[in-house]
Amino acid sequence: MDETQRTGTRRRADVTDLELVGGVERRELHLVDPDPAWSAWFDDHEARIRRALGATALRVEHIGSTSVPGLAAKPILDVLVTVPDITADEDYVDGLVAAGYVLRVREPGHRLVRTPERDVHVHVLEDGDPLADDYLVLRDHLRLDADDRRLYEDTKRDLVARDWSDMNAYADAKTEVITAIKARARSRNPYPS
Repeated sequence: MDETQRTGTRRRADVTDLELVGGVERRELHLVDPDPAWSAWFDDHEARIRRALGATALRVEHIGSTSVPGLAAKPILDVLVTVPDITADEDYVDGLVAAGYVLRVREPGHRLVRTPERDVHVHVLEDGDPLADDYLVLRDHLRLDADDRRLYEDTKRDLVARDWSDMNAYADAKTEVITAIKARARSRNPYPS
């Protein structure tokens, strides 16, 4: 374990701008019915990520709609990986690329790699980043609350029927509903996952 991993300090300042490798992409969005195979699909990627990163991957969690049984989803698996130092790209990006993922996003506090098929998105955050807890709070709440699960699915169905310039615009359009769901989740269970 190096000094950064032991003390939790960053090696350098983080990036300050969004780097979208490959530029804006237009993608057709659609939802599919829940698939019990999504859990095994995650297990395969969790093992692949852990082999690639070893102890650098502090947490590997299945997030997003495919992690919620009974929820329709885009057929894209979302994975959360937390690392000791987000600025130390060399500790995790190289390993993930060697494992077959492709770097897509480098932005303050967040990196994203994905499969070449664009069907698995691996979100890398620094351990302790509140966004990591946000992902888990949303996931855990949707697993338990049928009304919010239905609201979220209805919102997604409405949004995928629209024309989007890129996936980020679609994701941004869900923000208001996601924020409301997370607020309800935290009011019922005020501690992070």
